[in-house]
Amino acid sequence: MPASAKRPAPVTAKRVAKKAVEPVSKPFMRFHHSHELRVKTLEVLVTVEDAEKPTAYSGALTELVLELTDHGMDQYFLQSLKATKANFVVQQSAALGLAGVQKVMGTVIRNILGRMDDRQLLVVCGSIRKFMA
Repeated sequence: MPASAKRPAPVTAKRVAKKAVEPVSKPFMRFHHSHELRVKTLEVLVTVEDAEKPTAYSGALTELVLELTDHGMDQYFLQSLKATKANFVVQQSAALGLAGVQKVMGTVIRNILGRMDDRQLLVVCGSIRKFMA
């Protein structure tokens, strides 16, 4: 390599941080969802938040969280995999693997949300609202 050719400095977190503008809040990722899912999400959130006893609606909130998780995993992983034009067997294997993960996660999410008190469920609702912003 000629002496005059200059290699770029390696990309490091410190280097990236110098170029990046400090965000007002912590960075986050979200996914796009259908209008119907947004309406359903808002309906469940309002129902839980306005309830005298939010725990009475923990089942509806749990089902919503599972549906949002399903859509998020689909968009973040399966749709991205399809965009790479991976072969059918790879796509089906990934879908089957995610279905298994979702089944296990569903059990865990149901157990956790089912044991939360009113205040904790309202915190979950608040978090979902922040992701929707």
